[in-house]
Amino acid sequence: MTMQTPVQNIVVGLSGGVDSSVTAYLLKQQGHLVRGVFMQNWEDDDNDEYCSIKEDSFDAIAVADIVGIDIDIVNFAAQYKDKVFAYFLQEYRAGRTPNPDVLCNAEIKFKCFLDYALAEGADVIATGHYARKEVRNGVHYLLKGLDANKDQSYFLYRLQPHQLAHAIFPLGDLEKPEVRRLAAEAKLPTAAKKDSTGICFIGERPFREFLQQYLPTEPGDMVTPEGKKVGEHVGLMFYTLGQRKGLGIGGAGEPWFVAGKDLGQNQLIVVQGHDHPLLYTQSLVMNDLSWTLPQKPSEGRYTCKTRYRMADASCELRYLDEDTAELVFDEPQWAVTPGQSAVLYDGDICLGGGVIMSTDKQVIVK
Repeated sequence: MTMQTPVQNIVVGLSGGVDSSVTAYLLKQQGHLVRGVFMQNWEDDDNDEYCSIKEDSFDAIAVADIVGIDIDIVNFAAQYKDKVFAYFLQEYRAGRTPNPDVLCNAEIKFKCFLDYALAEGADVIATGHYARKEVRNGVHYLLKGLDANKDQSYFLYRLQPHQLAHAIFPLGDLEKPEVRRLAAEAKLPTAAKKDSTGICFIGERPFREFLQQYLPTEPGDMVTPEGKKVGEHVGLMFYTLGQRKGLGIGGAGEPWFVAGKDLGQNQLIVVQGHDHPLLYTQSLVMNDLSWTLPQKPSEGRYTCKTRYRMADASCELRYLDEDTAELVFDEPQWAVTPGQSAVLYDGDICLGGGVIMSTDKQVIVK
């Protein structure tokens, strides 16, 4: 966005992190009418040592004060529990590995927050995502962020045209070091704050401990594809395909990796060696499709990411029905995981994608 753009009424999602802080600062510098909103998406015991919501809200308020904008704290915890958390648990129960950030963007930030902001008179909302947007002939295109290390278009693939039309991403043309430099220059208290890791509602707490509060766990055997027992697992939901750490299988030879789950037998299937054929996938089937442009992409050749930060993989798209598609890769892909998202690109344009249901390997056996 350049200085020539007309003044807009913009509501910025302030999370208490450096990216959203600089987003608000830049928009204010450009002369827009800017307000901040801190979204409280999780309600927890305030004494929880791992929960950073309180600290993050204080940081967001401090940033708003320095930038010189008003800030509201808005509670979306009920919607979050219904739309994001319930799905998260349901997927784990089914042996899959969901991506709650994708859902949080589609259901909370660009739905609840967007509706709230528009009702308050905003023209658009702004977030600190590393993604870009271009408008060509009235069509809003979602593009990758320029910083290839930080591009977050993968997490935004479920945004529909009407959501994109009311959203801007001021950091899309910047690289992370530049964002931190701007924050320091503006004396924002978040300039050196480390990026949050992990799932928004879990914060920094140990994942296993957290899940155990909600889902019953059943330990069982770790077995090779041939059925030989090589260890014990603490509950299938704590493992994801391609996982190497925390398996606790000793012995000589190459490291062990998770290659599948047998839900019926409660067995974790493990293989030795990063390049074991069971870890490679030639094709996948995805459903729950969502597209960023008014027309869905035609069948044909694209590139795809099956996980955040991987290199784009060339593939062929074919529709199996209205809501299901198959992707066939030129080169076999490593550890493609049911429950994660497959996101399609045409060059820099993020077209959307779907949730991976299955692959050509039997990675989840009911």
